Amino acid sequence: MIKTAPPMPPGALEGPAAWRAASFAAEEWVIHLTGAEVAEVEAAAHRLASVDADLIHIRAEDFPLPILGPRLAALLHGEVLEGRGFAVLRGVDPARLSRRENAAAFLGIGAHLGAFRPQNAKGHILGHVKDLGRSGDDPTARLYQTHERQTYHTDSCDVVGLYCLQPAKAGGRSSLVSSVTLYNEIRRRRPDLAAVLFEPIETDRRGEVGPGERPYFTIPVFNWHAVRFAGIYQRQYIESARRFDDVATLTASQVEALDLLDALAEDPALHIELDFLPGDIQLVNNHVLFHDRTAFEDWPEPERRRHLLRLWLAPPHAQALPPVFAERFGTVTPGERGGVSVPADRWIVPLEAE
Repeated sequence: MIKTAPPMPPGALEGPAAWRAASFAAEEWVIHLTGAEVAEVEAAAHRLASVDADLIHIRAEDFPLPILGPRLAALLHGEVLEGRGFAVLRGVDPARLSRRENAAAFLGIGAHLGAFRPQNAKGHILGHVKDLGRSGDDPTARLYQTHERQTYHTDSCDVVGLYCLQPAKAGGRSSLVSSVTLYNEIRRRRPDLAAVLFEPIETDRRGEVGPGERPYFTIPVFNWHAVRFAGIYQRQYIESARRFDDVATLTASQVEALDLLDALAEDPALHIELDFLPGDIQLVNNHVLFHDRTAFEDWPEPERRRHLLRLWLAPPHAQALPPVFAERFGTVTPGERGGVSVPADRWIVPLEAE
């Protein structure tokens, strides 16, 4: 059988997603909410949290944001999906809200951006990014359950949202790099290795395996479909997939390509770092960005420990994805794709980390 070359861009990619660190003025990605916008978020959260409603069923109409709603829609389209690929909303004060109200506020804002997707085999729609004492060396652990550095990766959804309840004592900075720029740089320096990254490669599911699924999925790191670029990446999980008998050892060219990818992502000229302030909501487009988190030192008091809430979102107007993404996203239909394969009747909204 003749091996068909994977589709690749015809040349270097341009546009707002192909950025470098010097592309931005200081914190130009921060969107400061007005007093009126914060007030309507708090009012909607108080109202929703006060009734005995299952937060799993929150829809945009259940969380009215007449002022902020249109601004969120414009931000999602103009900056996150079609622009630089990320933004930070600042102004909500989590200390003014109870845990249930904070969950309702984040879910309510998320409902204006896209459909919720389950983040683990337990069916958690609301994730908790918190050190649970797990180790990154454990092949069943997820790195967000540790205090360790995550390294550059993508989440299994169109857009990931993070809401900071409590930052770390030290460290835990968010870092972003354009995967579009990484492609451009590798293509310029080593076009042979750029081609390798468009070839299928196995990634470990880390034990979160749905019915009929293999314990790993096979999707290229770089993808080109419908004149759009899409990246999907987690180096540790690519390497841990080699523990399965039917997964081949990485070739020398694959290792070289992944090493170059990682080295470029580490280049301060290419990535940016962001500090989380309490109440910050960070939105990241996984198809054009890799994100990372530095290791952190936590506070000794349990109530002060670093704690972020997380949403995996499927916007209805997200870009087209190649069919192979269905291996990880379940489907490639916008508004329905992404997350871990868990039946909807098992989805839950935990208010505490589990």
